[in-house]
Amino acid sequence: MTTLLRLLTLQSRPSVCRLLCASYGTGTGAKENIEKLVKGDKVVVFMKGVPEQPRCGFSNAVVQILKFHGVDNYSAHDVLEDEELRQGVKEYSNWPTIPQVYINSEFVGGCDIMLDMHKNGELVEELNKAGIRSALLDKPDKQAE
Repeated sequence: MTTLLRLLTLQSRPSVCRLLCASYGTGTGAKENIEKLVKGDKVVVFMKGVPEQPRCGFSNAVVQILKFHGVDNYSAHDVLEDEELRQGVKEYSNWPTIPQVYINSEFVGGCDIMLDMHKNGELVEELNKAGIRSALLDKPDKQAE
């Protein structure tokens, strides 16, 4: 059925149109849903795969950086399992790539930004603002690599 024909059919049945429009706005890629996910934990990662089995090198790098800082209690969302979420999170952050990291409900960036923040010490500060103590603080003899 063509899009125009579907639209005409839906217009003749307004209750169906309202139902479809309402459900579209609450899908996994909807702004409200993504906002809920972002606010659901102190650290949230939208990635390819899961922390135990990342499915791209950039997602793996983010997982390793978080692990290096002793951050193991965070929410991770596999965008490969949900295309609507994958596209929605890109629109939500206005950032074109995955992975995406949020700390304290604020978009931090992707792999490159996380790596830079790790190297220059800013990640320790951002984690601290979220009430998370970086494991690097417990190893005073070691510098961030």
